[in-house]
Amino acid sequence: MSIEKEEKTQIISDYAQHQKDVGSPEVQVAILTRRIKDLSLHTEKAPKDNHSRRGLVSLVARRRRLLNYIRKIKPETYPDLIQKLGLRK
Repeated sequence: MSIEKEEKTQIISDYAQHQKDVGSPEVQVAILTRRIKDLSLHTEKAPKDNHSRRGLVSLVARRRRLLNYIRKIKPETYPDLIQKLGLRK
């Protein structure tokens, strides 16, 4: 269920603000979105796995907090990030 190293590196390079960026909120949201997608597929296959479901809920909450932060601090990049990740609308 974890992200492969090459795939994570690709996500980081796609959403990085500069060359050495590995932890900006945009990158964190992109990685969380990928993890949420994987866990969502898992919970569809295993509906009684409540431990994974709880982890999924916590990841969604963390992503929501980061998105609120981005919307407050960098409102100009927020719509582009939402569109690029395919979240909402």
